[in-house]
Amino acid sequence: MSDLYPVKPLNGQLSARVKVPGSKSITQRAMVCAALAKGVSRLEGWLRSEDTLLLRQALVCLGARFEDEEEDLLVTGMEGKVHPPPGLLFMGNNGTGIRFLTAVSALGNGEAFIVGSRRMDERPIAPLIEALAAWGLRGRCFNDPCPPVYLQAKGLSGGKTEISVAKSSQYLSALLLVGPYTREPAEIRLKDTLVSEPYVAMTLAVMEAFGVTTQKEDGGFRPASGPYVAAHYRVEGDASSASYFLAAAAIAGGEVTVVNLPHPSLQGDAVFAAILARMGLRVSYSSESVTVARSGSLWGIDIDMGRWPDLVPTLAVVAAFAEGKTIIRNVAHLRIKETDRLAAVATELKRLGARVEELEDGLIIYGGASLRPATIETYDDHRIAMAFSLVGLKVAGVQIKDPGCVAKSFPNYWEVFESLYP
Repeated sequence: MSDLYPVKPLNGQLSARVKVPGSKSITQRAMVCAALAKGVSRLEGWLRSEDTLLLRQALVCLGARFEDEEEDLLVTGMEGKVHPPPGLLFMGNNGTGIRFLTAVSALGNGEAFIVGSRRMDERPIAPLIEALAAWGLRGRCFNDPCPPVYLQAKGLSGGKTEISVAKSSQYLSALLLVGPYTREPAEIRLKDTLVSEPYVAMTLAVMEAFGVTTQKEDGGFRPASGPYVAAHYRVEGDASSASYFLAAAAIAGGEVTVVNLPHPSLQGDAVFAAILARMGLRVSYSSESVTVARSGSLWGIDIDMGRWPDLVPTLAVVAAFAEGKTIIRNVAHLRIKETDRLAAVATELKRLGARVEELEDGLIIYGGASLRPATIETYDDHRIAMAFSLVGLKVAGVQIKDPGCVAKSFPNYWEVFESLYP
């Protein structure tokens, strides 16, 4: 793919139906459960992307078997018997994957070395290592508190551990996923307030689909002991990926339907349609789709996005086209994503001519500015590339640098994006 993607302005309003790929978050959770389970699982509608393929290869190195069957993924599980390999396990910039893989590797017996990209070396993982240490793991971060990670594993004892979840819910999800395989019943206590809570609810739902229930208590969780059971699991369409096309209707006007996003959904990010309703769009749902339409004004809002941080770049771009001020709050944890997303969003909106204030934990966007042509820096961040592509639907001369970075979560994004044009 070219190093630049020039976005063509849209003539007229939208009238589109799109299908998005499977949820990256659900796919990775289902892959872990299936890899640990006894028997052969079938993952229908799974996401094939850069991140999921990295996790797949790492789980193969630990002893699971994967086989493609048309659009499905067949997974032969390890029955909880994890065998860390002698070489390096490489996870690129897959933050979810490296945290899940660290916990799964700790179930084995032997040494494990887990490495990632340069940006991964800036994304904390020490809270997870510390929590696993209470279950008997010996491990360290070579770039403390960040990867690379070295583990001396001998299985996990279980019992009580504590985890800090103020910066990432992925630490908790990693502990929950391996909790059924500790030698004694696992008890996980939270040290602080949980961010991105819907992702933990998703983890619990996927675990339950593979036969393990979790007792939620005040300030903690107790996953049931016992193995996962192989399952035929259908992965929902990705709500974060759907947000770009729903936002396109908000920016360009007209109507967009995402045909494979169920209602209700396991994904917290499915809330984006309801957020757009607050901004003036009409929203309707069926059991398997969501439709948004704009025919009138678009209004700024004041909103706490702490539960849905991945939606912030998309919402911020929509806010630049709204009337009045939009305040996005409680998303300091965006600074340790694929890039510092608060800084990146503020910088690129300003490059386009928008008036933006960057807060420690959020953004203030003053809508209604006359936006100008710009070449958007994407910071090797798929969500920055996809969110800012939407600007070009209304503003001539917008180009996206490094458009191939979308392969992390949505490899055919540009193909689906171009289907918006009549």
